[in-house]
Amino acid sequence: MGWVGRLPRLEELDVVGKRVLVRADLNVPLRGGEIVDDYRIRATLPTLRYLLERGASLVVMSHLGRPKGPDPSLRLDPVARRLEELLGLSVFKVNEVTGAEARRAAEGLGRGEILVLENLRFDPRETKNEPTLAKELASLGEAYVNDAFGAAHRAHVSVEALPRLLPAAAGLLLMREVEVLEGLLVSARRPFVCVLGGAKVSDKLGALLNLLGKADVFLIGGAMANTFLAARGERPGASRVEEEMVDEVAAFLARAEAAGARVEVPEDLVVAEEFSERATTRVVPASGVPAGWYALDIGPGARESFAKAISEAGTVFWNGPMGVFEWPEGRAGTEAVARAVASCPGFRVVGGGETGEALRELGLENGVDHLSTGGGASLEFLEGRELPGLRALAEAAGR
Repeated sequence: MGWVGRLPRLEELDVVGKRVLVRADLNVPLRGGEIVDDYRIRATLPTLRYLLERGASLVVMSHLGRPKGPDPSLRLDPVARRLEELLGLSVFKVNEVTGAEARRAAEGLGRGEILVLENLRFDPRETKNEPTLAKELASLGEAYVNDAFGAAHRAHVSVEALPRLLPAAAGLLLMREVEVLEGLLVSARRPFVCVLGGAKVSDKLGALLNLLGKADVFLIGGAMANTFLAARGERPGASRVEEEMVDEVAAFLARAEAAGARVEVPEDLVVAEEFSERATTRVVPASGVPAGWYALDIGPGARESFAKAISEAGTVFWNGPMGVFEWPEGRAGTEAVARAVASCPGFRVVGGGETGEALRELGLENGVDHLSTGGGASLEFLEGRELPGLRALAEAAGR
């Protein structure tokens, strides 16, 4: 049985008049204390509204960034304010994860009211998955909902320990993420095209291997394409190659050929003599990058070839930019892939992280069927790995 059949659904959880602990993924980018992109907040609103409409009171938990203890720049105050604006309701916020203030605020909640706890990672026990913190958090509620798919691959207190202490269920967002990603592995409409980019092959090789036999075409861009080129005996100038991965990539290419899957690497590249936003660029064949030059993006030939493959897909999954998207000379490949994915007639799934940010920056987020909130979590799921947050929910369902 897949994860979809094992996870306890929100509709099965008794929340009427209950105080519900909600683990959300509100880890949004900030600049100068202001939220730059509120997509993750908006993505969890259906779960919050579902609970509020049934008379629950909510104690919302999340991390923000990677603090090594309390950090004033990473407090959840901007998140609480944005939640208040989006929901049109008063949202209370406390400046601690657990303690007397948090307990008083939680116990004082009435039906339909919301409390946001402080950044979970301000308490070092969260990432250490310490039972003492789990018990303290559990005492603040009567039921638990995990809607943070983006954190489901972390064995942290709010993800792994809490569902073992309270009646628990998967939130609407988390369940949707699992349904879509599981569908890619077991029932994707063919041809199934996977577009993978970003910096490191080592981060994505596990997913590539698990998708062999399921995907028909792999389109490889970004800095990870350098290692694929090296595995084919083509050295992309001074561009970074993961030398320790070259043999593994060569083995993957051999396995893909044996499985009848097509692997495309860029036929041409946008290169610069120095790795700088202001450097002069030119387009060269991937096999002819000058010594000492750096690849910044896939070239126009690769863009056209990738777009054609995407246009023919019954299912397309895209994770990772095609180049240095934040630089004007390195963004054309990512933009071309984004537009191709958005116009593809098949089922379109886009991974989280930088890929989602690029899609939203281009205003194309509504042009896909599913935009994941979990970058690392979605890749680990597609690797076939067991995510601690999902395992804990499934085991809670079997209690």
